Amino acid sequence: MEMVPESEIQDEGILNQQRQIEKEVAEIHPLIGQLQPLTCLLQEYMDDPIYVNKLTKLTNVYHSLRRVRPDGNCFYRGFGFSYFERLLENEDEWKKFKALVMSTKDQLISQGFPKFTLEDFFDSFMEVVNRLGGESKMDAEELYRIFNDSGTSDYLVVYLRLVTSGQLQKEEDFYQNFLEGDKSMKEFCQQEVEPMYRESDHMHAIALGSGLNVGIRVVYLDRGEITTNPPEHDFPEDCIPSVYLLYRPGHYDILYK
Repeated sequence: MEMVPESEIQDEGILNQQRQIEKEVAEIHPLIGQLQPLTCLLQEYMDDPIYVNKLTKLTNVYHSLRRVRPDGNCFYRGFGFSYFERLLENEDEWKKFKALVMSTKDQLISQGFPKFTLEDFFDSFMEVVNRLGGESKMDAEELYRIFNDSGTSDYLVVYLRLVTSGQLQKEEDFYQNFLEGDKSMKEFCQQEVEPMYRESDHMHAIALGSGLNVGIRVVYLDRGEITTNPPEHDFPEDCIPSVYLLYRPGHYDILYK
Protein backbone atom coordinates (compact mmCIF):
# COMPACT_ATOMS: atom_id res chain seq x y z
CA MET A 1 0.00 0.00 0.00
CA GLU A 2 1.41 3.37 -1.07
CA MET A 3 1.92 5.85 1.73
CA VAL A 4 0.62 9.42 1.28
CA PRO A 5 3.26 12.01 2.26
CA GLU A 6 2.45 13.77 5.51
CA SER A 7 2.82 17.18 3.82
CA GLU A 8 0.03 16.29 1.36
CA ILE A 9 -2.24 15.22 4.24
CA GLN A 10 -1.57 18.54 5.98
CA ASP A 11 -2.20 20.50 2.76
CA GLU A 12 -5.49 18.69 2.23
CA GLY A 13 -6.48 19.39 5.83
CA ILE A 14 -5.74 23.10 5.40
CA LEU A 15 -7.76 23.19 2.17
CA ASN A 16 -10.72 21.46 3.81
CA GLN A 17 -10.56 23.87 6.73
CA GLN A 18 -10.46 26.83 4.32
CA ARG A 19 -13.47 25.48 2.39
CA GLN A 20 -15.39 25.06 5.64
CA ILE A 21 -14.59 28.66 6.67
CA GLU A 22 -15.70 29.93 3.25
CA LYS A 23 -18.91 27.92 3.52
CA GLU A 24 -19.66 29.37 6.96
CA VAL A 25 -18.96 32.93 5.74
CA ALA A 26 -21.27 32.38 2.75
CA GLU A 27 -24.07 31.12 5.01
CA ILE A 28 -23.80 34.09 7.39
CA HIS A 29 -23.12 36.89 4.87
CA PRO A 30 -24.99 37.34 1.58
CA LEU A 31 -22.85 38.85 -1.19
CA ILE A 32 -24.86 42.06 -0.81
CA GLY A 33 -27.02 42.58 2.27
CA GLN A 34 -30.32 44.35 2.83
CA LEU A 35 -30.43 48.03 3.71
CA GLN A 36 -30.00 48.60 7.46
CA PRO A 37 -29.99 51.73 9.63
CA LEU A 38 -26.41 52.80 10.31
CA THR A 39 -27.23 52.72 14.01
CA CYS A 40 -27.02 48.90 13.82
CA LEU A 41 -23.24 49.29 14.06
CA LEU A 42 -23.61 51.03 17.43
CA GLN A 43 -24.83 47.74 18.86
CA GLU A 44 -21.77 45.92 17.50
CA TYR A 45 -19.39 48.39 19.16
CA MET A 46 -21.40 49.24 22.29
CA ASP A 47 -18.40 48.35 24.49
CA ASP A 48 -15.98 50.46 22.48
CA PRO A 49 -16.28 54.18 23.36
CA ILE A 50 -14.02 55.33 20.49
CA TYR A 51 -16.12 53.60 17.84
CA VAL A 52 -19.40 54.58 19.48
CA ASN A 53 -18.36 58.23 19.49
CA LYS A 54 -17.30 58.15 15.83
CA LEU A 55 -20.37 56.22 14.68
CA THR A 56 -22.61 58.69 16.49
CA LYS A 57 -20.94 61.50 14.50
CA LEU A 58 -21.29 59.46 11.31
CA THR A 59 -25.05 59.06 11.77
CA ASN A 60 -25.38 62.83 11.40
CA VAL A 61 -24.29 62.48 7.76
CA TYR A 62 -25.20 58.93 6.71
CA HIS A 63 -28.43 57.13 7.57
CA SER A 64 -28.07 53.62 6.17
CA LEU A 65 -25.63 50.80 5.56
CA ARG A 66 -25.59 47.83 3.22
CA ARG A 67 -23.20 45.08 4.24
CA VAL A 68 -21.00 43.34 1.66
CA ARG A 69 -19.61 39.83 2.14
CA PRO A 70 -16.08 40.02 3.63
CA ASP A 71 -14.39 37.82 1.03
CA GLY A 72 -11.65 40.10 -0.33
CA ASN A 73 -13.92 41.29 -3.16
CA CYS A 74 -15.95 43.68 -1.00
CA PHE A 75 -14.48 46.88 -2.48
CA TYR A 76 -15.36 45.96 -6.07
CA ARG A 77 -18.70 44.37 -5.24
CA GLY A 78 -19.72 47.27 -3.02
CA PHE A 79 -18.65 49.79 -5.66
CA GLY A 80 -20.49 47.94 -8.43
CA PHE A 81 -23.77 47.56 -6.59
CA SER A 82 -23.78 51.09 -5.23
CA TYR A 83 -23.05 52.72 -8.58
CA PHE A 84 -25.42 50.49 -10.57
CA GLU A 85 -28.12 51.29 -8.03
CA ARG A 86 -27.49 55.00 -8.69
CA LEU A 87 -27.63 54.53 -12.46
CA LEU A 88 -31.12 53.00 -12.17
CA GLU A 89 -32.25 56.47 -11.08
CA ASN A 90 -30.27 58.51 -13.61
CA GLU A 91 -30.85 57.81 -17.32
CA ASP A 92 -28.39 60.43 -18.64
CA GLU A 93 -25.58 59.24 -16.42
CA TRP A 94 -26.32 55.63 -17.43
CA LYS A 95 -25.97 56.49 -21.12
CA LYS A 96 -22.59 58.13 -20.54
CA PHE A 97 -21.39 55.23 -18.42
CA LYS A 98 -22.55 52.65 -20.97
CA ALA A 99 -20.63 54.44 -23.74
CA LEU A 100 -17.51 54.63 -21.56
CA VAL A 101 -17.64 50.93 -20.63
CA MET A 102 -18.09 49.99 -24.30
CA SER A 103 -14.67 51.52 -24.98
CA THR A 104 -12.87 49.63 -22.21
CA LYS A 105 -12.69 46.28 -24.02
CA ASP A 106 -10.64 47.56 -26.96
CA GLN A 107 -8.48 49.59 -24.58
CA LEU A 108 -7.67 46.51 -22.49
CA ILE A 109 -7.03 44.34 -25.57
CA SER A 110 -4.64 47.01 -26.91
CA GLN A 111 -2.77 46.76 -23.60
CA GLY A 112 -2.22 43.03 -24.11
CA PHE A 113 -5.07 41.47 -22.13
CA PRO A 114 -6.11 38.18 -23.78
CA LYS A 115 -9.11 38.82 -26.03
CA PHE A 116 -10.75 35.40 -25.60
CA THR A 117 -10.85 35.60 -21.80
CA LEU A 118 -11.63 39.30 -21.67
CA GLU A 119 -14.65 39.14 -23.98
CA ASP A 120 -16.44 36.67 -21.74
CA PHE A 121 -16.27 38.97 -18.71
CA PHE A 122 -16.95 42.10 -20.80
CA ASP A 123 -20.09 40.57 -22.34
CA SER A 124 -21.44 39.57 -18.91
CA PHE A 125 -20.70 43.05 -17.55
CA MET A 126 -22.43 44.75 -20.49
CA GLU A 127 -25.48 42.50 -20.19
CA VAL A 128 -26.12 43.99 -16.76
CA VAL A 129 -25.11 47.57 -17.69
CA ASN A 130 -27.45 47.53 -20.72
CA ARG A 131 -30.39 46.85 -18.40
CA LEU A 132 -29.75 49.72 -16.00
CA GLY A 133 -31.77 52.00 -18.30
CA GLY A 134 -33.73 52.01 -21.53
CA GLU A 135 -36.71 49.86 -22.49
CA SER A 136 -35.45 46.67 -20.81
CA LYS A 137 -34.52 48.43 -17.57
CA MET A 138 -34.48 46.20 -14.49
CA ASP A 139 -35.78 47.24 -11.10
CA ALA A 140 -33.87 47.51 -7.83
CA GLU A 141 -35.01 44.05 -6.69
CA GLU A 142 -33.59 42.39 -9.80
CA LEU A 143 -30.30 44.24 -9.37
CA TYR A 144 -30.16 42.93 -5.81
CA ARG A 145 -30.80 39.37 -7.04
CA ILE A 146 -28.12 39.68 -9.73
CA PHE A 147 -25.49 40.81 -7.25
CA ASN A 148 -26.40 37.93 -4.93
CA ASP A 149 -26.07 35.34 -7.69
CA SER A 150 -22.45 34.33 -7.24
CA GLY A 151 -21.89 33.39 -10.90
CA THR A 152 -22.99 36.74 -12.34
CA SER A 153 -21.79 38.79 -9.39
CA ASP A 154 -18.28 37.36 -9.56
CA TYR A 155 -18.08 38.04 -13.32
CA LEU A 156 -18.91 41.69 -12.58
CA VAL A 157 -16.18 41.80 -9.94
CA VAL A 158 -13.64 40.25 -12.32
CA TYR A 159 -14.31 42.87 -14.99
CA LEU A 160 -13.97 45.69 -12.47
CA ARG A 161 -10.65 44.17 -11.41
CA LEU A 162 -9.50 44.06 -15.05
CA VAL A 163 -10.48 47.70 -15.60
CA THR A 164 -8.51 48.62 -12.46
CA SER A 165 -5.50 46.65 -13.63
CA GLY A 166 -5.66 48.27 -17.06
CA GLN A 167 -5.78 51.76 -15.55
CA LEU A 168 -2.86 51.04 -13.21
CA GLN A 169 -0.74 49.80 -16.10
CA LYS A 170 -1.80 52.56 -18.48
CA GLU A 171 -0.81 55.24 -15.93
CA GLU A 172 2.13 53.23 -14.59
CA ASP A 173 4.41 56.26 -14.17
CA PHE A 174 1.97 57.77 -11.64
CA TYR A 175 1.00 54.62 -9.74
CA GLN A 176 4.52 53.19 -9.56
CA ASN A 177 5.14 55.65 -6.70
CA PHE A 178 2.67 53.71 -4.54
CA LEU A 179 4.41 50.35 -4.98
CA GLU A 180 6.77 48.91 -2.40
CA GLY A 181 9.63 46.56 -3.21
CA ASP A 182 10.93 45.63 -6.64
CA LYS A 183 7.69 44.45 -8.29
CA SER A 184 6.84 45.82 -11.69
CA MET A 185 3.33 47.24 -12.12
CA LYS A 186 2.41 44.30 -14.35
CA GLU A 187 3.55 41.82 -11.68
CA PHE A 188 1.65 43.73 -9.00
CA CYS A 189 -1.54 43.68 -11.06
CA GLN A 190 -1.23 39.99 -11.88
CA GLN A 191 -0.69 39.11 -8.22
CA GLU A 192 -2.68 41.70 -6.26
CA VAL A 193 -5.38 43.20 -8.51
CA GLU A 194 -6.65 40.72 -11.09
CA PRO A 195 -7.05 37.60 -8.88
CA MET A 196 -10.32 37.21 -6.98
CA TYR A 197 -10.31 37.56 -3.18
CA ARG A 198 -7.32 39.92 -3.10
CA GLU A 199 -8.02 42.94 -0.90
CA SER A 200 -7.94 46.51 -2.18
CA ASP A 201 -6.57 49.80 -0.92
CA HIS A 202 -6.50 53.47 -1.94
CA MET A 203 -4.45 52.80 -5.09
CA HIS A 204 -7.12 50.44 -6.44
CA ALA A 205 -9.80 53.01 -5.58
CA ILE A 206 -8.01 55.82 -7.43
CA ALA A 207 -7.47 53.62 -10.49
CA LEU A 208 -11.04 52.29 -10.66
CA GLY A 209 -12.58 55.72 -10.07
CA SER A 210 -10.34 57.25 -12.74
CA GLY A 211 -10.85 54.42 -15.22
CA LEU A 212 -14.65 54.61 -15.05
CA ASN A 213 -14.92 58.33 -14.28
CA VAL A 214 -16.82 57.64 -11.05
CA GLY A 215 -16.06 59.49 -7.82
CA ILE A 216 -15.65 57.29 -4.72
CA ARG A 217 -15.72 58.55 -1.14
CA VAL A 218 -14.30 56.21 1.50
CA VAL A 219 -15.09 56.91 5.15
CA TYR A 220 -12.55 55.36 7.50
CA LEU A 221 -13.75 54.05 10.84
CA ASP A 222 -10.43 54.01 12.68
CA ARG A 223 -9.13 54.14 16.22
CA GLY A 224 -7.76 57.69 16.01
CA GLU A 225 -8.63 60.45 18.47
CA ILE A 226 -12.00 59.86 20.11
CA THR A 227 -13.12 63.45 19.53
CA THR A 228 -12.47 63.54 15.79
CA ASN A 229 -14.88 62.75 12.97
CA PRO A 230 -14.09 59.63 10.93
CA PRO A 231 -11.74 60.76 8.13
CA GLU A 232 -13.06 60.78 4.55
CA HIS A 233 -11.04 60.52 1.35
CA ASP A 234 -12.23 60.97 -2.23
CA PHE A 235 -10.84 58.90 -5.09
CA PRO A 236 -9.68 60.30 -7.41
CA GLU A 237 -8.83 63.48 -5.52
CA ASP A 238 -11.20 66.45 -5.97
CA CYS A 239 -13.91 64.28 -7.55
CA ILE A 240 -17.64 64.60 -6.92
CA PRO A 241 -18.49 61.34 -5.10
CA SER A 242 -21.16 59.05 -6.55
CA VAL A 243 -20.31 56.02 -4.40
CA TYR A 244 -19.91 56.05 -0.61
CA LEU A 245 -18.10 53.22 1.16
CA LEU A 246 -17.38 52.62 4.84
CA TYR A 247 -13.97 51.13 5.52
CA ARG A 248 -13.18 49.17 8.63
CA PRO A 249 -9.81 47.37 8.80
CA GLY A 250 -9.75 44.96 5.86
CA HIS A 251 -13.37 45.50 4.81
CA TYR A 252 -15.74 47.78 2.87
CA ASP A 253 -19.52 48.22 3.20
CA ILE A 254 -21.86 50.59 1.34
CA LEU A 255 -23.02 53.86 2.94
CA TYR A 256 -26.13 55.92 2.13
CA LYS A 257 -26.75 59.59 2.81
